[in-house]
Parts: sequence; C-alpha cells; structure tokens
Amino acid sequence: MKNKTRIPSFIMLAGLACTLIFLSSNKAQEPQDNNRAQRQMSNVLPPEIPTSITFAGDVIDLTLQDRRERMDKEMLSFTYSHINTTLIIKRANRLFPIVEPILKECGVPDDFKYLMIIESNGDPEALSPSKAGGLWQFLEKTGREYGLEVNDEIDERYHTEKATRAACEYLKESYEAFGDWLTVAASYNCGRANVTKRQDRQKEQKAIDLVLPDETSRYIFRLMAVKTLLQNPAKYGFILRCSDLYPVIPIECEVVASGATIDWADFAKQHGLTFMQLREANRWIRRATHNNKTGKKYKVQIPNKDALRYDPAKTEAHNPNWVVE
Repeated sequence: MKNKTRIPSFIMLAGLACTLIFLSSNKAQEPQDNNRAQRQMSNVLPPEIPTSITFAGDVIDLTLQDRRERMDKEMLSFTYSHINTTLIIKRANRLFPIVEPILKECGVPDDFKYLMIIESNGDPEALSPSKAGGLWQFLEKTGREYGLEVNDEIDERYHTEKATRAACEYLKESYEAFGDWLTVAASYNCGRANVTKRQDRQKEQKAIDLVLPDETSRYIFRLMAVKTLLQNPAKYGFILRCSDLYPVIPIECEVVASGATIDWADFAKQHGLTFMQLREANRWIRRATHNNKTGKKYKVQIPNKDALRYDPAKTEAHNPNWVVE
C-alpha cells in the first residue's frame, strides 16, 4: 500500500518502556507468590495416625511398626484423594440410614458399613474389572448363591436392601469359621479358603498378624482408615456443610409389578416418573423391558416426587461430625 501509517518514534519508545516495567514487576512478584505457596503447603500436615482403633468391638493396637506404617499409607491415600473421599462422605449420608438398621437386625457389627464403603466407594452403580457389582461387590456366582437374582435384565446385586442382607449372611458364616471380625473382613476380600491356608502355614489366627495378598493386606487397613476419617472428616481437611450432603430420598410406596413382560418405561409413566427416576430408586432394574418368563412378582419402590427436587438447605446430616455447621 502506498499510504502506510507511520508510528512516531516517541510513542514506540514509550510503549517499550511500559512493557519493560510490566515484565520487571511480574518477575519481582513471582518469588513472592512462590514463597506464599510454599508457606501454605508447609502448613498442611500429614494425617495423624491413631495409636489404636476399635473395630467391631475389638481394640486394634497400631503402635507396632508394620501396623502404624500400613495405616499411615491408607490414611494418606484417603486424605489426599480429595474428590473421591468427599464423594464417600456425601454418599454415606444417604446410604448409612438404610444400611445400619439391616446390619443391626442381622446381628452384624455396625462397623461393616465401612466395608461396604471400601468395596464400592459408596457408588451404587459400582462394577469392578472382575464384574463384581453393586455396593457390596458381589460376583455373579456368589450373588446367586446368596439368593440374589442376577441376569442382564434384573440384577439384585444393585438392590441396596437385598444385597446388604446377602452380605450379612456371608459375613456371619465367616465369623462362625474365624471368630474374629477383622479376619472376616479379610476373607471377604480374598476368600475364606485363602485365609484358612495362611492361618495354617503361618501359625497365626488373626488377619492383622498374617502375611496376606497385597490387596487384602491394604484392605483391612483401608477399612480402619475410612472409619477413622468418617468419625471426624474436618480433622483431616474435609470441611462440609449439611447442604453438601446427599439426603435420603423417601419412598412413597411399594408397588408390585408382574406379568409375562414388564415395560418399565410404561410402568414409570403410570406412576408419574421417568424411567430414569424409577431406576434411580430401583437400580436392580437393568433394562427398560423385562421378559418375566417365570411370572415373578417384584416389589418396586416409588420415590416421593417432591423429594426428588430436594432443597439442599434442608438436608440433615446423619452424623453431625460430618459437617461444620
């Protein structure tokens, strides 16, 4: 182009000077920001490890070197897995009011609600790489052995109440074999036969004193760690309000569904729900249509429709220690 706009040299010099001032001020600020961040990080202490913990009525001494360090590892894991542990606390507020009465009724120690948590992180849709499903992570075969219907259309491993009762039956059978609840927990992870074999070879009876598979060795300390953390989350840096927790969605009624074919989408609409809302309350329903060849009758929970649109400000904490307000 012929008529180029010429920028006066004094304007260019002024702009260059401003740029240099800006860059130098930023460089001066960087060390201050880094120092501030370092000071903040230095104030974050690792989780305190208790000298003992009570599990299912038994006091577990954690002062021995190996026990303390194994507990330390799992406490660190939960404390610094902030998103996952926060979700665990939120979900526990919904799950524990349902699970605790069943454990009590079945004669299983209340502390086994924490086993459910470490099995699934409190995720009702949990499915492991080995295809163990639901809150209690039953394999298909084991689920059927304990009376749960398991197939592509109906999978009662995802039925909170039924799966909890099945887990209680398994745990009580294991207690008859081992007579120690922490050893029962270990057997839930690696199997009764595996624990028995190691008891015989190592001449020790309690899981806390056995050399176990790595996963199981961590498992029993994860169990104790999650109990410790959930007793006082704020102590370990988890600051929640009541409004952050997930409330129990009350069930308005139970309705029996039957017939050679059950169209769950139609069933949901008949009760003023979407299929998604129906399935949220009945996660054992795995497909929108069920070919019910046996004519079996199913009790279906219908959630309170007003409660589905809940006000977080009205949520109550199942355990007051979980919240700071």
